[in-house]
Amino acid sequence: MSDFKLLINGKLVDGARTSNVVNPATEEPVAACPRASEAQLNEAVAAAKAAFPAWSATPIDERKKALNAIADVIEANGAELARLLTQEQGKPIGDATGEVYGTAAFFRYFTMLDLPVKIIEDSEGKKVEAHRRPLGVIGAIVPWNFPMILMAFKLPPALLAGNTVVLKPAPTTPLTSLKLGELIKDILPAGVVNIVADENDLGAALTAHPDVRKISFTGSTATGQKVMAGAAGLLKRITLELGGNDAGIVLGDVNPKEAAPKLFQSAFQNSGQVCIAMKRLYVHESIYDEMCNELAELANNAVIGDGLKQGTQLGPLQNKMQFDKVKELIEDARKTGKIIAGGDTPEEKGYFIRPTIVRDITDGSRLVDEEQFGPVLPVIKYSDADDAVARANASPYGLGGSIWSNDKDKAYELATKMESGSVWINKHADLAPNIPFGGARFSGLGTELGEEGLAEFTQLKIINMAK
Repeated sequence: MSDFKLLINGKLVDGARTSNVVNPATEEPVAACPRASEAQLNEAVAAAKAAFPAWSATPIDERKKALNAIADVIEANGAELARLLTQEQGKPIGDATGEVYGTAAFFRYFTMLDLPVKIIEDSEGKKVEAHRRPLGVIGAIVPWNFPMILMAFKLPPALLAGNTVVLKPAPTTPLTSLKLGELIKDILPAGVVNIVADENDLGAALTAHPDVRKISFTGSTATGQKVMAGAAGLLKRITLELGGNDAGIVLGDVNPKEAAPKLFQSAFQNSGQVCIAMKRLYVHESIYDEMCNELAELANNAVIGDGLKQGTQLGPLQNKMQFDKVKELIEDARKTGKIIAGGDTPEEKGYFIRPTIVRDITDGSRLVDEEQFGPVLPVIKYSDADDAVARANASPYGLGGSIWSNDKDKAYELATKMESGSVWINKHADLAPNIPFGGARFSGLGTELGEEGLAEFTQLKIINMAK
């Protein structure tokens, strides 16, 4: 097992204690992970605060060089990082490899952006300029489903804007983040990036720390509410990318055989552990039976297993708590719908659940109304498209949604009525670093990615001059 360390003030240090990180495919330890104490968290924040004046004064072109250097080192160590990601998270090695190299691409994207002074007015009597200034210390909290790429939603724009960072990975998937800290410690000045792993006990302290000026959090809605409450006392900035219960609506003109593989991938990528996965599917009554049959066949043929094994398409749930939650929702769905594929767990070790399709289920059941965050898809019959949109909008969540139809104009009309931060037409969960991303209602607050996401790591400063 590798020797993992925290990164605090440019140094690799031991934690106050250690505990194992478990491979969800085998339930065996991957490595012993250092866990920070609150005193070490405070040291990390102090280091970030001390590093801020010099880093914020560093020319933006120099900061861009650092981001490109980080991208270089990620790519140079891509195979090792991908294998480690599969071991701690569970996803197939091909998906892990894509995530690692995608992380490098996100770092490179932000080097193409700038924060120029904008002239709002330049008239005879006055000149008004808009400046974007860094905030200070950023607390970045990353979840366990995409430990690397979701880190890249936060770290590159924060650094480009001139902020310093304390990064806290999820307790069950800290190893890739700690390995990254080891790889980049000499690229950045001491204290600019600090990485501390915990046992799910330091989030509140980081959120409420008086020297942290912004929290960028990705995770569950329930935890996001706690983050918002913890940040309120100091009126610190927050970006919250939270849960979603994304709906897909399939119109009657769609060919089920052609659409089913795309719908299946939209729902079951990363074994359904995707914030913007399709988590409920509304299908027009005219093609309902055929679509259910096509999806069931895909589910029955899917290869699940250890992500390091060749041919694995879907890995395990990442942790036992999520595994138990999804099993509970499946048992409830047996009473409210009809399971036509999956619904069982293999007998071998690991947090595996076969991809599960549930038909003849309706709104009001737990599987439809709650975010399952696992490999289970309820398929709901509808007869009127506007009614399907209304039912999709009835959820308190609003992260993403999609419309599927051969009639692009009709699909666009329905898409404008969906109440979510992102709406896709004839696809789902299409993200890119240049496209702003954020949720509505209980799915979040603020924006990540793109120019808008970069701006959220800055303070808008207006200089208004008389002539």
